[in-house]
Amino acid sequence: MKKILPSALVCLALVFAPVTAFAEPLTGEQILERVDRNLEPGDLEMYRKIINIEPDGKQKEYVLRFLKKDKDKVVTLFVSPASEAGRATLRLGDNMWLYIPNVGKPIRITSMQSVVGGVFNNADIMRLDYSVEYAVAGSTEAEGQYVLDLKARSGAVAYDRLKMWVDGERLVPVRVECFAATGMLIKTLHFSDIKDIGGGMASPAVTETDSPLYQGYKSVMVSANLKLRQFSDEVFTLNYLPRVKDLR
Repeated sequence: MKKILPSALVCLALVFAPVTAFAEPLTGEQILERVDRNLEPGDLEMYRKIINIEPDGKQKEYVLRFLKKDKDKVVTLFVSPASEAGRATLRLGDNMWLYIPNVGKPIRITSMQSVVGGVFNNADIMRLDYSVEYAVAGSTEAEGQYVLDLKARSGAVAYDRLKMWVDGERLVPVRVECFAATGMLIKTLHFSDIKDIGGGMASPAVTETDSPLYQGYKSVMVSANLKLRQFSDEVFTLNYLPRVKDLR
């Protein structure tokens, strides 16, 4: 029997050794896509409580029912306070409207206005997927987090640039800084209280924002009762806004 040299044994061992699969690093676009899916995993409905806090501690609260279809259709319905109940908003891409009962036809609103006052604007409240409005200009890793630099795809977007810190394990946003085209910081969004929403996904239930433009003011948005749900296209039309309150 021919003797096998030690060097040949080493070669055989390398040939028949199990192959270890190394995961490819995620691209910035893949990270942002996962962030979007964790924040709003498809067509859904949920409730959001928005709390505006003034420097003297005074608070005002709103509860909204939030409906979303595809990546660019959003309806919100004011549930409380009673003085606001029945109001509704519609967002189709970059276009937004506010319906007020007994006022007549819906009126156009802009992304930088706010239907609830406080630090959150309409773009924050009726936010589309980040990847719809922003392109990834760069990405880095630091201390267990991804840091994404995002650039607005058009001038119609509320913020010209975002800097987003993403939890490297759960792929949810931790903090987002929002900048104007001049480079001025407009506001910072802080995400917390990460909840398991099923399907292997997790989402922050609390978003808090502050702004150097509103010293001492703060707004908090708490999301709850998220569930996937299919809606007809009719729900996301101007003619349907007066009937949103009757949708079950």
